[in-house]
Amino acid sequence: MDSSWEASVTDSINAIYLLFSAYLVFVMQLGFAMLCAGSVRAKNAMNIMLTNVVDAVVGSLSYYLFGFAFAFGDSNPFIGASYFALKDIPSSSYDYSFFLYQWAFAIAVAGITSGSIAERTQFTAYLFFSFFLTGFVYPVVAHWLWSSNGWLSPNSTSLLFGSGAIDFAGSGVVHLVGGIAGFWGAIVEGPRVGRFDAFGNPVKMRGHNATLVVLGTLLLWFGWFGFNPGSFDKILVPYPHMVDQGNWTSVGRTAVTTTLAGSTAGIVTLFGRRLLVGHWDAMDVCNGVLGGFVAITSGCSVVEPWAAIVCGFCAAWVLIGLNILALKFKFDDPLEAAQLHGGCGAWGLIFTGLFAKEEFVLQAYNSGKTQIIRPSGLILGGGWGLFGAQIVELLSIVVWVSLTMGPLFFLLQKLGILRISSDEEVAGLDISSHGGYAYDASQEESGARFYGEYLRMQQQ
Repeated sequence: MDSSWEASVTDSINAIYLLFSAYLVFVMQLGFAMLCAGSVRAKNAMNIMLTNVVDAVVGSLSYYLFGFAFAFGDSNPFIGASYFALKDIPSSSYDYSFFLYQWAFAIAVAGITSGSIAERTQFTAYLFFSFFLTGFVYPVVAHWLWSSNGWLSPNSTSLLFGSGAIDFAGSGVVHLVGGIAGFWGAIVEGPRVGRFDAFGNPVKMRGHNATLVVLGTLLLWFGWFGFNPGSFDKILVPYPHMVDQGNWTSVGRTAVTTTLAGSTAGIVTLFGRRLLVGHWDAMDVCNGVLGGFVAITSGCSVVEPWAAIVCGFCAAWVLIGLNILALKFKFDDPLEAAQLHGGCGAWGLIFTGLFAKEEFVLQAYNSGKTQIIRPSGLILGGGWGLFGAQIVELLSIVVWVSLTMGPLFFLLQKLGILRISSDEEVAGLDISSHGGYAYDASQEESGARFYGEYLRMQQQ
């Protein structure tokens, strides 16, 4: 068989694999929309679904114009400076399939942040922070970890601590970034009206539709099979000295570790919350499952299946503990996004530094070449190099996102374009900002069903 023809077939199959993975990751946007819609009150359902659409359309333009260049352009270890508006793409390094896959990741970050500030944010603010987050803040972090010359990258020629940080599919790059951004948004805006009573006790504000929450969770689970296994980018990469193994083997193992971590976190949350609140809660279990997925996303390709169970078990308790702390400190996040994506994402980075297996690290980052030495997890005898790099990544992301997104939210608040008024919040964003409710038969607290009725009530 002609070698050039064989290479073309291999490249074609790899491109199809990456495109299919991109489509799966984009399905997660639908999952986020359903999860968010079910987790808020009915009077805000249209608003939260619209913000998920806006995250995609605004993120598409910002990532095309600037984001991809900042993330993967050639320049320095901190930020890229080429490929603006996809100039010179396709290149020897990247093609359109790769851009589409990375775009699907970028818009997921904004969706995470939207959940933290749901039910009380002006629509204009979404446009600003979504553009800034997907076009600048997130891409810079992606450059650090996923560009070959990023200062934290495990593919860099100058490895931090002789290792580089391993964040294979983005526990830190995607989830911790979105979670910390959401944390600052929720802090600046403050709790929703009525979330805490006059004595500071939490008042339950349950989402209006458990069906949508479960549907959204299962769609996200489905999409995660593109998120984690798809991050190999190529599936037809044989490993030297292994006749029957290649990236296709690691892809399968990554799907297994992803499933086990999410499932373990779900079952632990089920029983943990049963002990704490006295009943079986579907919404809590769904968040537990997602917390397990978030945590395993960093090390999904470099850990054994048994370690994924450990990851999910701990992720569930991280989420439960952070939710208790959030209520204690009167922190209001309607979707628990800061706790889930921020807390479990941070745990995922630490977990990878503890449990990464050298053989799997070589497969994920060196195509299985055995003559290379790579630091592995601390618990597996790999020393402190990888663990130290993971801690540096965690702290760097927290500092970077805090220094960029925190001031942005403060500025939007000072300009009066961040939080809606108390009257609008009580009436609901659907009727006050979008002309009517998501559900035709909905009768909300304001007593208004149509925008005209709402305006008349405001004039009384």
